[in-house]
Amino acid sequence: MPGLSGAANAAVRVLERDRMTPGVVSVALSVWSVRVHGTVRRWRPWEAEFTCPCCGESWARDRLQEALTRLPSRAAAELRVRVERLDDVLLRRTHHEPASDPDSAWWHRRC
Repeated sequence: MPGLSGAANAAVRVLERDRMTPGVVSVALSVWSVRVHGTVRRWRPWEAEFTCPCCGESWARDRLQEALTRLPSRAAAELRVRVERLDDVLLRRTHHEPASDPDSAWWHRRC
């Protein structure tokens, strides 16, 4: 993943190999960025399997949260910087949906 150190990238690869799907963290970051910035684009062929219309784009933030909780602390801190930048943009561009399920993650309660 561009922007992460070699050690953080290695940790992401191990996590994906052992507990997730290879490549899913990078795709999730890309999809979350598209969701946050509200851009419309065609998905790249290697992203297509992760971006089915039935799942929506919030699944990406779910996968990123999973990675943040499972990665070693240093790798998680590097990824967290990138994710929090996107989260800040989303928080500025959206508002809380009062009718949303209070047990859902905060990103599922934004509109």
